[in-house]
Amino acid sequence: MTKDKLIGVDLGGTTIKFAILTANGEIQEKWAVPTNILDDGSHIVPAIVESINKRLSLLQLDPERIIGIGMGTPGTVSRQNGTVEAAYNLNWKSIQHVREAVQKGTGLDFTMDNDANAAAIGEQWKGAGENNPNVAFITLGTGVGGGIIANGEMVRGVFGAGGEFGHMVVEPGGYLCTCGNRGCLEQYCSATGVVHLAHDFADEYEGNSQLKSMLDNGEEVTSKTVFDLAKEGDFLANEVVDKMAYYLGYATAALSNILNPAYVVIGGGVSAAGNFLLEKVQKHWTKYVLSTVRSSTKLKLAVLGNDAGVIGAASLAREFERK
Repeated sequence: MTKDKLIGVDLGGTTIKFAILTANGEIQEKWAVPTNILDDGSHIVPAIVESINKRLSLLQLDPERIIGIGMGTPGTVSRQNGTVEAAYNLNWKSIQHVREAVQKGTGLDFTMDNDANAAAIGEQWKGAGENNPNVAFITLGTGVGGGIIANGEMVRGVFGAGGEFGHMVVEPGGYLCTCGNRGCLEQYCSATGVVHLAHDFADEYEGNSQLKSMLDNGEEVTSKTVFDLAKEGDFLANEVVDKMAYYLGYATAALSNILNPAYVVIGGGVSAAGNFLLEKVQKHWTKYVLSTVRSSTKLKLAVLGNDAGVIGAASLAREFERK
């Protein structure tokens, strides 16, 4: 029987997303289940196994047709050992032998990677990266992460920490980061970073601004609030966005000068600000990149949205085609 289907799993702190795809990456079936992190996350892997087995049975899809399962997960992943550790949002504090349990429970080949790497592969393969072998992906969410694909290979580094763009220092001595360092990109360009900037700018601003009024009144302000007000012409909000765009332009220029990828793809929730953000980042990026890089590397917005994780995860399982 021809093996012609891939399964992708995007494991998150609140939801586990699944997809069945063709061998060339077209999604044919999608579903999701809540992530149960109780009891040290001990219910997560059994839920993945049960959900996959149940869906294959429901679709009357012969497991013999499955090339393999790929998964993107938070935490530190050992692809060699098939383990995950330090995935604190899953309550996985100790080493989890995920590959062994999933392969035993489903009878299918299984591989996995860090969730940011999986999303990067998804955008590179079927999204904004246009299947180019040289793509850098940066994701702006509650934190800042990313992945590097160079010459068709994911750059993972000696300890799996390759592509940790969020911890590039862009403001020496700046905001304290959760990693213990100061001035990391994550502290300025994540959703929480944008709000932090807004508070600091508002403290020093004395003009009229809806953003300042909201902050002074203790109203809830998110990064989306800041971008929406900036689009409406709020002066303070625009100052905040311009500063955030400076940091992101500076960081993506450094990346571009080092890697010279075909595309630097910007994704994650904050990137929903769209071309309004991209154009501001581009202005700073253009200033800091080499002329040869400026003419050969392109900044782009991600296009796959929430599907990037499952598509990239499924792509990991393509390694089993060569078995």
